[in-house]
Amino acid sequence: MNTRPLALVIGMTGGIGGATARALAARGFAIRALKRNTVARRENGVEWFPGDAMNAADVSAAADGAAVIVHAANPPGYRNWRALAIPMLANTIAAAKRVGATIVFPGTLYNYGPRSFPLVAEDAAQRPLTRKGAIRVEMEQMLLDASRAGARVLIVRAGDFFGHGAGSSWFSQGLVRPGRPLHRVVYPGARDAGHSWAYLPDLADAIARLTVRRGELAAFETFHFEGHWLPRGGRLAEVICEVAGLAPSRIVGFPWWLTNALAPIVPLFREMREMRYLWQQSVRLDNRKLVAVLGSEPRTDLHDAVRDTLESLGCLPESVPARRAAA
Repeated sequence: MNTRPLALVIGMTGGIGGATARALAARGFAIRALKRNTVARRENGVEWFPGDAMNAADVSAAADGAAVIVHAANPPGYRNWRALAIPMLANTIAAAKRVGATIVFPGTLYNYGPRSFPLVAEDAAQRPLTRKGAIRVEMEQMLLDASRAGARVLIVRAGDFFGHGAGSSWFSQGLVRPGRPLHRVVYPGARDAGHSWAYLPDLADAIARLTVRRGELAAFETFHFEGHWLPRGGRLAEVICEVAGLAPSRIVGFPWWLTNALAPIVPLFREMREMRYLWQQSVRLDNRKLVAVLGSEPRTDLHDAVRDTLESLGCLPESVPARRAAA
């Protein structure tokens, strides 16, 4: 009989979901992944469970026996967030209540507006400026309400992320172009404004360590993960250049004018434009609560973390053939 606690991961194929699953497995959890258009199988230590996060019965069946449900599912692109994100989370909450599982939820900075900056603590007022931010606030309110009705919730909030598997991120979709050696780096923010970057393996390790200690925590807990805090946000672009062997002169600004022009017809550009405020001023996550519980925050050397990310994206010369062959 398998005595390891079971973690159901919803959103396993995403960067945060996959990294969290690996970190939980390393700390003794059995992993089950809910995925559409798949067949039931066990592969590389993961039990793949066919089902749709939008289907309450599928989520409930997948949750049988789970001690933890990692809700890392996001609607594809930026389409239909309200119609998809809210029902998916509602299904997770119902399943968690039924089986007594702790919900682990990756939080974002979208919940906050400038009045909470530059240092954002867990108890900062959530006054979002964007539609997506308002939805994220609503989702966290759903989780708070669920905790008051008997569920247990752990939210770990981080800034922009990068790392192996971080395919849907500012790093991979804005700063660099995957699948080819770098010739330039695009930085979307004010270079002197501070920015927090979360390296996925570090963030996932922190989530796993907190999850292991879930029995010591309150029914509803939020922790902020600082990650690599760069007082000059543009330093990340410089490190990318250093790793890739580019001159700093190859750093260019982001064409925000293009997002303004195409926002009415391209949903992705509309959402990017709405999030611009997070790049124009310093935003730092206060991790003192997390450090008080764990003793320290996982922190990989920035150059090593950037190299791993660039290699995984096929942006360094030696990694391009492998990525194209895999594709």
